[in-house]
Formats: sequence, C-alpha cells, structure tokens
Amino acid sequence: MIIEKDIDSFIATFPAETQKLLQQVRETIKKAAPEAEETINYGIPTFKLNGNLVHFSGYKNHIGFYPGGAGIKAFEKEISVYKSAKGSIQFPIDQPMPLDLISKITKYRVIQNLDKAKTQKTGNKKMEENNFSFLSAPAQRALANKGIKNLKELATYSQAEILKLQGMGPGSIPKLKAALENEGLTFKN
Repeated sequence: MIIEKDIDSFIATFPAETQKLLQQVRETIKKAAPEAEETINYGIPTFKLNGNLVHFSGYKNHIGFYPGGAGIKAFEKEISVYKSAKGSIQFPIDQPMPLDLISKITKYRVIQNLDKAKTQKTGNKKMEENNFSFLSAPAQRALANKGIKNLKELATYSQAEILKLQGMGPGSIPKLKAALENEGLTFKN
C-alpha cells in the first residue's frame, strides 16, 4: 500500500465519481473548520486543530468519516441511519453526501478541541465561562445549536426555554444553575 503525502494525491487515487465525493467532504470540512490544518495522518486525509479534528477516506462502496468517539456520541441520533462504529461513520457512495451533517459534526469537534486546548493552556479544569464541558455532549450541542456560547448568554433564557432544547435533559439544569451562580448570574424568570 502506497501512502500518499498530501490530500490531493490521496484523492487522485480514486475513481472520478469517488473523487468528487471526497472533494465535497474536504470542502465541507474546510468551511466548517477554516483554521484547521490539512495533512495525511494514519494514511488518510486529516484535519488538525489543537490535535486531530476529523479524518475521512474513500472506499469501494462508501466514504468513511472519522470524528472520534465524542463526535459519534454527540450525533448518534442523526447518524443512526448510517453504518457506524465507535469513531467512524460510513456514508454510502450511491447516496448524496450528508454535507450539512458533516459540517455540524466538524463544528462540534472544533468547539471540543478549542475547549480542550483552553483548559490545557490555563491548567484550569473547573467550570469556566465559555466552557460547558461539565455537561453531557447532547446538552453541550443543544446550547451550541441555539448559539449560547457563554454563561452571560445563558442567563438571558429561562429554565423552561433551555429544557425545550433538543438534547437538554433535566439533569443539566442543576449544573447550569451552579455555573450561573458561580458567576453571580441566574436564569431569566
């Protein structure tokens, strides 16, 4: 097996139709993570941003997308129609590529990697503003999808509004309340 040195060379080894799909996936990831660096890692195209972000590859019958275990878990409902494993998803090549889903998963992974890097940089693992890592992945995604990036923005919502978000469970409310109180904030009445 010859390992290609760059993504263009890697994509060029596939049939024309698969090349188009791989290029679509690549462009989608680039748009979702413009700061990420392209490289070849583990013999396949990889995007890095404070560590591995996502990988992708082509196969005879599918495009493999590798967002890691956390990326799979956070989107398990959306990817349930595809064959998947602990850190991978298979998108059949005879169906349209779910580019919106690939974009959402990539953006989620960007947030994860940036939060992880911030925590490592500061050495502070407590609940920081702009960091909802103390919540479950679905709850973090629910806040991100609503555009809530920090505790000040969270304080503009009521508990009832937050509980209506898909992926937000009642077990998250006490954690959010504690984080808000830590900053002298509360949920909107």
